[in-house]
Amino acid sequence: MNYSEVEGKQYHINVGKGDIGEYVIMPGDPKRCEKIAKYFDNAKLVADHREYVTYTGYLDGTKVSVTSTGIGGPSAAIAMEELVNCGAHTFVRIGTCGGMQLDVKGGDLVIATSAIRAEGTSKEYAPIEFPAVANLDVINSLVKAANDLKTPYHTGVVQCKDSFYGQHSPETKPVSYELLNKWEAWKRCGCLASEMESAALFVVGSYLKVRVGSVFLVMANQEREKAGLDNPVIHDTDLAVRTAVEALRNLINADKRIGR
Repeated sequence: MNYSEVEGKQYHINVGKGDIGEYVIMPGDPKRCEKIAKYFDNAKLVADHREYVTYTGYLDGTKVSVTSTGIGGPSAAIAMEELVNCGAHTFVRIGTCGGMQLDVKGGDLVIATSAIRAEGTSKEYAPIEFPAVANLDVINSLVKAANDLKTPYHTGVVQCKDSFYGQHSPETKPVSYELLNKWEAWKRCGCLASEMESAALFVVGSYLKVRVGSVFLVMANQEREKAGLDNPVIHDTDLAVRTAVEALRNLINADKRIGR
C-alpha cells in the first residue's frame, strides 16, 4: 500500500519512476545534495520532503540522482526502499565518520568494506548472524576513484551505531559498561571508523539485490586525541564528494561495457 498523497510518488521521498536515475549518491545531510548535484550535468531539484532532498542530472549521458537520507539507519533504509521502488539499483553512500585506528586521521577517506551492526534497523531485515557487506563493484570503483584523485584513504570495517552521544560521552550513559567494552573490542579488531548508516544500507541492499557502497570523510579521531597525537578536525567533504562522483562514473562506464 502506498500512503502518498500524490499518486505515483513514494510516501516519504516524494519521487516516482522517471524522476530519478538508476545510480544514486546518498548523503545524510539534505544541504549536501545541491553541492553534489553541481557535479552532474543539467541537474534539477525534483523533490524536497522531510529529510529527503533529491536532485537528478546526468553523468556521461546517464541519468543519476542524489537523495539525502537524514541521520541514522531508519531513515536511510526508507530512502533506499523507495528509491529501489523507483528503479535505482546502484548506491554510493557519502558522509562523515570518526576515526578509531590511530593511523586514520582527519581529512582521510574511509571506504567501507563491511559494517558492524551495532544499530537496530538491520535487525528488522536479517538475523544478526548475517553480515553487513558492501558490494565489491562499488568498493573497487571507490578505491579506483580515490587512487585517481591521489587522496589518502583506508579500506576496511566501520562501526554503525544509533547513538551519537553514546560514542562521544559513553561514560555518562546507564549502559556505559557495555558501550566502553564494545568500543575497545571494535578497536582491537581493527575497526577503522564509526558512523551511523552503512550497516542498515548494506543489509537492506543485500535483501533488495542492489549494489551499495560507502565512502566517508574522517572529520577527526578521538583516539588520536586521547593518545596525545595531532588530531586535525576537517569539515570540508568535497574530496569525498568527488570520490563518490568519480566512482559512480566508473560504475556507469563499466556497466556500459558489459551492456548492463
